[in-house]
Amino acid sequence: MKDNIVLIGMPGAGKSTVGVVLAKRLGYRFVDSDLVIQERYGKLLHELIEEHGVEGFWEIENAVNASLDLHKSVIATGGSAVYGAEAMEALRERGLVVYLKLPYEEIRERLGDLNARGVTLRPGQTLQDLFEERIPLYEKYAHRTVECSGKSLREIVTELAEIL
Repeated sequence: MKDNIVLIGMPGAGKSTVGVVLAKRLGYRFVDSDLVIQERYGKLLHELIEEHGVEGFWEIENAVNASLDLHKSVIATGGSAVYGAEAMEALRERGLVVYLKLPYEEIRERLGDLNARGVTLRPGQTLQDLFEERIPLYEKYAHRTVECSGKSLREIVTELAEIL
């Protein structure tokens, strides 16, 4: 049964911020999958990345996201969730996947310290590289795309509520 909304997009795109407000508006539960990972493992994201490496972290993220059995929830995923094919297929079956799209310049301005945010960069990889690598994955898995550039939080939430 598809009664969830799953938000995907780059770190800094506003998935958690939009998700909380959208959940309140719909009367849904809000779930941040990064927080679920931290709770299950008892560690912060950057600690898990340091301990398991980038690919190891993606395996953890894939397993946790694939196991989310939720109903009437707005789920904000981590920016790297799209590397987990198993999880993304499960999330697509259980909900409407919406890509919150922002241009690179706005993502870069919003992010600040990438390590503190738990952004998974491979050695030598730049944020621009990461952005260009992930865009096709976000587009592949999204049922819908919402352009967020130049829009207020209220405008984005209203647009999402109208889609539903």
